[in-house]
Amino acid sequence: MPAEESSAGPRGDRSRAAAAISRALTPPLLTGAGAGAPVPLGPALRVRSATGSRRPAAPRSGSRSPGGGPRAPRGGARRIQERMRRAWDRPLTAYYLILGAGLLITVLGLVMVYSASMIKALELDKPGTYFFRKQFLAAVIGAGLMALAARMPAKLHRAFAYPLLMGTVFLMVLVQVPGIGMSVNGNQNWLYLGGPFQLQPSEFGKLALVLWGADLLARKQDKRLLTQWKHLLVPLVPVAFMLLGLIMLGGDMGTAIILTAILFGLLWLAGAPTRLFGGVLGFAALIAFLLIKTSPNRMSRLACIGASEPGPGDSCWQAVHGIYALASGGWFGSGLGASVEKWGQLPEPHTDFIFAITGEELGLAGTLSVLALFAALGYAGIRVAGRTEDPFVRYAAGGVTTWITVQAVINIGAVLGLLPIAGVPLPLFSYGGSALLPTMFAVGLLIAFAREDPAAKAALAVRKPGVRWKTMRRRVKKRPSGER
Repeated sequence: MPAEESSAGPRGDRSRAAAAISRALTPPLLTGAGAGAPVPLGPALRVRSATGSRRPAAPRSGSRSPGGGPRAPRGGARRIQERMRRAWDRPLTAYYLILGAGLLITVLGLVMVYSASMIKALELDKPGTYFFRKQFLAAVIGAGLMALAARMPAKLHRAFAYPLLMGTVFLMVLVQVPGIGMSVNGNQNWLYLGGPFQLQPSEFGKLALVLWGADLLARKQDKRLLTQWKHLLVPLVPVAFMLLGLIMLGGDMGTAIILTAILFGLLWLAGAPTRLFGGVLGFAALIAFLLIKTSPNRMSRLACIGASEPGPGDSCWQAVHGIYALASGGWFGSGLGASVEKWGQLPEPHTDFIFAITGEELGLAGTLSVLALFAALGYAGIRVAGRTEDPFVRYAAGGVTTWITVQAVINIGAVLGLLPIAGVPLPLFSYGGSALLPTMFAVGLLIAFAREDPAAKAALAVRKPGVRWKTMRRRVKKRPSGER
């Protein structure tokens, strides 16, 4: 065939088209070519012009690295670590951790309250579900409070702080009035509401101190007054000491310790100087030492730390049998309802020492699961407090996290024999509606703060049904129907 005819063939047409495309896409400044100078084809266009394919061949999995050596595969541990880091850095991580951990602790607590309280209810000539029904009712009301707190804006929480503080102080004063307040286990901290229902106002004092203290410190920070020690301490410390005095009039040392921890947490978040913080801490430690030294009951509890025998007069009976319950659980426990210590051996199996029954019936796996849930809740609270720019949110989230984690540590430490028995319940887990209601409201407070984070708010907006449907509809490309 002559050369003129071959140049007009299909292959020649493809070569001329590729050259035209190359001249149109290659700027003269990059090539240094003139207006009419031919532009050499790149590797991809030469392959396309020679073979007629639309795209270069993809490299195979066994291709070599740019340096010439084989490409090293990524390790499984490194890949898992990278995925976990990305999961922790997602905007909604704290939101889901608080919501999931709070609900799981509450549900597992309901199960353990039912299992641990059956024998105690039968001893009191009550139905086996007596304590469980009361706790379930409190959990339903607490779930409503948690949902309400999760939907309330921060401004409404701040407006709610002062009425809550004044109402709590009024109820705590009523507790000390003869004929109105009642004593339970030697502590004058209860109000009788009629029927089987009682109320412990000091539990609401924790929530009141968190909200009121956070609002007070946030307003002073906006006015740049926290650099002066008198504005840092007054009136936060006097009001906290007033609440502590009302609690100690009833003899409840455990709740006073939690309230003191909340006060120290707020001062720490406010940036109190070390000498000022140390002075307040030393003063509180001195008062605590005097209160313990002057009470034989508190001294006996302090002497039971690490005890392995009941001791003279069975003074360490509860601490020792708590250890017995944990020791007999093994890896996976004896099974739900199969505890032996709850048959009259261990006092308060469904309140202060419910963690011991959990270890006996669910074993080490169950207790570690509870610890992991509290650790997740504490981590999420610290994350919310650390990533916000709103001072009220930072102080309130830090106060709630301090409250829940310190109370859990004190309760579990007493069950393990590492701390004296303080008589505080395990948050969200132990029996007691007065403790459950404010704690669930506080968890809802953390959920509300996690939702207010700008990145979390944007992520939640995308997850709404309408927005998500529109986003998906924009991403879906129209495909040909195949009809000709």
